[in-house]
Amino acid sequence: MTAKILVSDSLDEEGLNILKGSGFPVDEKVDLTEDQLCGIIGDYDCLIIRSGTRVTKKVIDAGKRLRVIGRAGVGVDNVDIPYATEKGILIMNTPAANIISAAEHSCAMLLALARNIPFAHDSMHKGEWKRSKYTGVELNGKILGIVGVGRVGGEVAKRMKAFNMTMVGYDPFLPKEVADEIGVRLTTFEEVISTADFMTIHTPLLPETKNMISLPQFKMMKPNARIANVARGGIVNEDDLHTALKEKIIAGAAFDVWCNEPLSEDEMKLLELDNLVTTPHLGASTVEAQERVAVEVAVAAVKYLKDGEITNAINAPRGKMDPETEVFIPLAERMGVLIHQIAGNNPIDGLEVTYCGELAGKQTKLLTISVVIGILKNIIGKDNANIINALPVAKQKGISIKESSTEKSSDYANMIEVKVTSKGNVLTIRGTVFGDQPRLVGFDRFTFDAPMSGDIVMVSYKDSPGIIGAVGSVFGSSNINIAQMSVGRSGSDALMVITVDQNVPSDVLDKIAKAAGTNDVKFADLVDN
Repeated sequence: MTAKILVSDSLDEEGLNILKGSGFPVDEKVDLTEDQLCGIIGDYDCLIIRSGTRVTKKVIDAGKRLRVIGRAGVGVDNVDIPYATEKGILIMNTPAANIISAAEHSCAMLLALARNIPFAHDSMHKGEWKRSKYTGVELNGKILGIVGVGRVGGEVAKRMKAFNMTMVGYDPFLPKEVADEIGVRLTTFEEVISTADFMTIHTPLLPETKNMISLPQFKMMKPNARIANVARGGIVNEDDLHTALKEKIIAGAAFDVWCNEPLSEDEMKLLELDNLVTTPHLGASTVEAQERVAVEVAVAAVKYLKDGEITNAINAPRGKMDPETEVFIPLAERMGVLIHQIAGNNPIDGLEVTYCGELAGKQTKLLTISVVIGILKNIIGKDNANIINALPVAKQKGISIKESSTEKSSDYANMIEVKVTSKGNVLTIRGTVFGDQPRLVGFDRFTFDAPMSGDIVMVSYKDSPGIIGAVGSVFGSSNINIAQMSVGRSGSDALMVITVDQNVPSDVLDKIAKAAGTNDVKFADLVDN
């Protein structure tokens, strides 16, 4: 049966031409309700969308033939990714096509804010001529604070350098050397907040970044500070933004992204402010970007439908590997998640993956990529780290990657060792697979055996009687179930590795540390990653 393609949002003509020239039947049906989409999606193998179509569980269940969803753009918030993955549906996006447009829009917003362009424009169209009222400020010589010095933030820095701005940035995952190359001095979030005359945000929306700029941060800013957000709604608390602007805690703001799009009734109060520049999520809305995203998603979809070739995959497809190697992919990815979390907020500058025993000599590149994906999940967002962009993004973050192998493998037929360097510190973990079950079998000098099927708490302490019971009592009194506990010893030191069924709050971790007489307690969230 010939594959069929449905385009359910407006797509640039260049992309449509590629789809129509592929030999596959293509239908364009836009502005469909969920029920209307469900009524027809069962006839299609491929769905091409932008931000207007919501691909819900109901839509996915109705898509009996659906094999691939192509998003012309970066964000995939409108797709139920976990459920689509569970159903074996490939999800692709266009992660790099919007970078220049988003960077240029950020610069435009900063300039419009500095020179009061929207307000002066509106005044003139009312027949007014109020030059003094709309006196602006220069960018020349000012400090630009960049929160998130990644691909878009880096492009903004390159452009704003021409305005003779001094640039400081906050990015806990970017090595100093990479920032130095683009002229950004890395510093703390607090220093960026308190010293910047202008500030621009380029970080993904994660639990850690939600509301990261709220009233306490606004009060740390200069009274003449101006902030722009062309990243994601929710990074800045909108109620506190309204307070900061209305009470003149800061001088102004320019926002392209919002918690609700279109704005909710409560958010409409922001539009009454005379020091807020607004646009309706136009960061990627350029002729060039729209053509690029349309072409990229069309080419990727056709390649997949014709040849099974996967590009720009969001849900990290496993690829074609022999069964003996493929079972190690979940282990490799979880090891990446684990070692990044126990490394803390320090940027990782080196990664070495060693394959031991029977894995030596096999095709292991996808396993290494899976480790990198795990490391990147909490840096760029778990939905943004994928098999296609993992290595380029890791390189951009200054992470050198080395892969090696040895036929020697103490105690195990196959083992993966993951070693990272972070600010001169070295961390090493070891893992294997028993009966398709990923197992953690070593951390630095300690040897043990723990399943990687839940969240993990690691407690390093001086070995003495009663510690295990005391720690277990803390879990019990906190109503947290222990799935399994394993202990490794090295001399007088011991390491307790505890698999738990739920997230462990920071106050419970503090109680565990007190019970064990240690400051070295780590929690790794493997379930949500």
